[in-house]
Amino acid sequence: MRRLLLVILAALLWAAPCLAQDKVRHVSVTQIVEHPSLDAMRLGFLDRLKALGLKVEPSVHIAQGNMATNVQIASQVQGENPDLILAITTPSAQAVVQKIKDKPIVFTGVTDPLAAGLVKSLSAPGGNVTGMTDMSPMDRHVALIKECVPGIKRLGVLYNAGEPNSVVLVNLLKDECAKAGVALEEATAANSAAVYQAAKSLVGRVDAVYVPVDNTVVSALEGAIKVCEQNRLPFFSGDTDSVARGTVAALAVDYRKMGEQTADMAAAILKDGKKPGEMPVETIRDLALHVNKGAAARMGLTLPESVLKRADKIIP
Repeated sequence: MRRLLLVILAALLWAAPCLAQDKVRHVSVTQIVEHPSLDAMRLGFLDRLKALGLKVEPSVHIAQGNMATNVQIASQVQGENPDLILAITTPSAQAVVQKIKDKPIVFTGVTDPLAAGLVKSLSAPGGNVTGMTDMSPMDRHVALIKECVPGIKRLGVLYNAGEPNSVVLVNLLKDECAKAGVALEEATAANSAAVYQAAKSLVGRVDAVYVPVDNTVVSALEGAIKVCEQNRLPFFSGDTDSVARGTVAALAVDYRKMGEQTADMAAAILKDGKKPGEMPVETIRDLALHVNKGAAARMGLTLPESVLKRADKIIP
């Protein structure tokens, strides 16, 4: 009898991980707006969970940049009773963190989780929350712009002053421009329809333009690119996905990889039972340099060989 019990126990121990693997997990995803970087994070996250062997049934909600809808989505997600919530960018994370206290929440693409009130500390977030920050290395961004545009005196920055992420980044940019001896001119756009006019307001005032990881401007990037091409103003971005769309260059995180790394954190919660509040906030390990030679030419700029030689991706 004892031997039989041991055999049964061994079988159960062997089967337990398999059963956990076969269980279908409901993951609710909330995303403030659609644009390539945010979509890449979401797809990287879901694909990675699948690659890890997890069966996931996702419910994806996108607020299309509307803050009222963003809050409504948080209530909707609460009603779905998911096994885990993925919140992409600060507004989406703030809405669900304020609303939901009894489900694990993993955020990604958040610039400053502390300032956003999402975590108590980066090393020990507390509560039911953890995730990844995409804080930009603003000193290296300014250095790259100066290397590509030697002698630059004035830099324009396009952003939505209503996005907390962007305000944090522009404040960092101010500091780094001051150190580099570059004057900073700001142009703000409260919504995507205002991006084109905001870009036009910088013409004649600056030697180059920069957009941080700003959801409003990036979602309507083509209008700003058109202005920069027509006026031969080199346009730099804080994310690599925008380079493929027509900015000159970016040294940034690969957002698909960020989504994949975020999925590893989610898997540790779903499979291994880790507590989000005890998992430190993570950052992406490697930065990538993408350049667009065609866009540079259309904006009156020849990229230096020093930049081309170390680029991870060159778009003709």
